[in-house]
Amino acid sequence: MVIHGGAGTIERNSMSVNKEKEYKETLTKALKTGYSMLEKGNDALSAVEETIKVLEDSPLFNAGKGAVFTHEGKNELDAAIMDGKSLQAGAVAGITTVRNPISAARAVMEKSAHVLLAGHGAEAFARQVGLTMVDPKYFYTQDRWEALQKAIKEDSLLSLKKNKSALKTLGGGQKDAKFGTVGCVALDKGNNLAAGTSTGGMTNKKYGRIGDSPIIGAGTYANNETVAVSCTGWGEFYIRNVVAYDIAALMNYKNLSVDDAARTALEKVAKGGGSGGLIALDKNGNMAMPFNTSGMYRGTVTEDGHIEVEIYKD
Repeated sequence: MVIHGGAGTIERNSMSVNKEKEYKETLTKALKTGYSMLEKGNDALSAVEETIKVLEDSPLFNAGKGAVFTHEGKNELDAAIMDGKSLQAGAVAGITTVRNPISAARAVMEKSAHVLLAGHGAEAFARQVGLTMVDPKYFYTQDRWEALQKAIKEDSLLSLKKNKSALKTLGGGQKDAKFGTVGCVALDKGNNLAAGTSTGGMTNKKYGRIGDSPIIGAGTYANNETVAVSCTGWGEFYIRNVVAYDIAALMNYKNLSVDDAARTALEKVAKGGGSGGLIALDKNGNMAMPFNTSGMYRGTVTEDGHIEVEIYKD
């Protein structure tokens, strides 16, 4: 199993010892949760869901509780999950009252005829199938609120300067407003792959913006024939390059290794001006975790239970 908790400007000299410890402990907890399920014979899909729920329930990550705020001061959440065995997939976008968006995504996959539901309709569906609903205030954290105020202030300054090209980024001049997602890819004892991704999107996002996370083939993809992938970064570039599926295609059509395919796909993102990272796990258990930022919260657990958690590029 491989997990990520977002990529961006994450540097050792700006991280407190206690905060670093919190991140590593939560990533380790998530990996232990998923590994325990896989060891007991649960399928990869269930392991991915439960692992991501650990990250969604932590205020440290931009998913679930602790998600970033939109320009209007709301937490709008997106998530997707995909089963590599059946190629069935489910996703939700722009939801505000479902405690665990990844569970809503799985419910869409298993209990509807659709792949992607959004907004009020997705919430009505989640309520109907019995998912845990919460008041939108549940997702609030002070750090994310302050980040929104900073982004709005930067937008205002850019507006005064009439810098239209900068305003087009929606997050103002705050580059890392576009980062922060959680994801998981897993391979179970039946050699089945699964992938899941959950996010609050970008700080100060407007107009109902939706990124790559809930878009099957862009931010999330799994196929038993090749690979399971979850992406994090500037979503628009991942959508344009169909990154998650591109990795599977490169492996299938060009017979590239998971590492080469992942790096090739990420290079396309960088060439277009985007940045971020991704995690990938192939059908043989080979892992790849490339990123082109200064850090990416990430971790792995091997078949024998060995856990490794990393944050920085070095």
